[in-house]
Amino acid sequence: MSSIAAAGGLTYLGLDVHRDTISVAVLSPRRDAAEVDRIANDEPSIRRLVAQFPDRRRLRACYEAGPTGYELARLLDRLEVRCQVIAPTLIPKAPGDKVKTDRRDCRRLARLYRAGELTPIRVPTVDEEAVRDLCRARADMLADRSRARLRLGGFLLRHGRIWRDGSTWTYGHERWLLAQRFDDSALSTTYAHYRATLSARDAALEAIEADLATWYDRPPFADAVARLSAYRGVTRLGALTLASEVGDWRRFASAPQFMGFCGLVPSEYSSGSSTWRGRITKCGGGHLRAQLVESAWAYQHRPQATLELRRRQAGLPPEVVARAWKAQLRLCGRFRRLHARKQCRQVVVIAVARELAGFLWAEMVA
Repeated sequence: MSSIAAAGGLTYLGLDVHRDTISVAVLSPRRDAAEVDRIANDEPSIRRLVAQFPDRRRLRACYEAGPTGYELARLLDRLEVRCQVIAPTLIPKAPGDKVKTDRRDCRRLARLYRAGELTPIRVPTVDEEAVRDLCRARADMLADRSRARLRLGGFLLRHGRIWRDGSTWTYGHERWLLAQRFDDSALSTTYAHYRATLSARDAALEAIEADLATWYDRPPFADAVARLSAYRGVTRLGALTLASEVGDWRRFASAPQFMGFCGLVPSEYSSGSSTWRGRITKCGGGHLRAQLVESAWAYQHRPQATLELRRRQAGLPPEVVARAWKAQLRLCGRFRRLHARKQCRQVVVIAVARELAGFLWAEMVA
């Protein structure tokens, strides 16, 4: 690898990163073909790679975002090497290119990076990533609890125990569950295990929400949580989820750009005089989009300043409260009008979530 150290100009490194290895393509100045080598994915090997280039200010590196996270980018930053993490779904690819290898991938990255054809993503800070992982762990636990509830409900349904007195998982439903008895010992044991599993999921969820609550008033999220939670449907926990997922709101130049980042805009295929729009793109983070959709359901009711909402807005500047009320009037009316035209409420709530994303973006860049 020492023979390919660049002298003068900018040298581009395309890194195809895996758990154990990194395929490195080095595209030197005034050369069209990159030289490729493979190194171990550990800090000493990366330091040896960088040490082969005498002027690190002329070195540019990139790799695709993936399961290996951002530790490589942070290490290169400490080594004074400019590194960008690339959005994988936005990498240009020829329709006829059906061969994929590590060598071809790293060469493509280096070539496209030099041509300016790649779209970088923002690397979160260590604190931002840590809280984001905690928020995502809560989402995983919510999914685990939902599965536990489905299993318990399915078991009761198979044995003719059907709740018919309103919504499930309410206090009344819980009293009904406590009253269930089975004569067969195996069925009774099975029911006890399902109930114990659900109780464990509830306890784990309460514990992680208590851990998240300690971050509401701590930097770097305190200001964002306070302002976002002024909006109807956005609890303090929801605001922390949004703030940790987005990070820097000002990196989006406009509200439509942020809506596209959330994956809430319709897909489109237009050619000539024909225009076709389909389902939403679902690009970007699923956790961010899910939180916006969950918050949008609150606008199905008439506008009002509930006690909980006034409590969250206490102490905020009047202009923040005014913007939140303006958004509520707009979105509640939007929900009502769309619901009168559309049969599918999911379509309505997606449209409201898209507009809510625009209001939240405007709030955070105001």
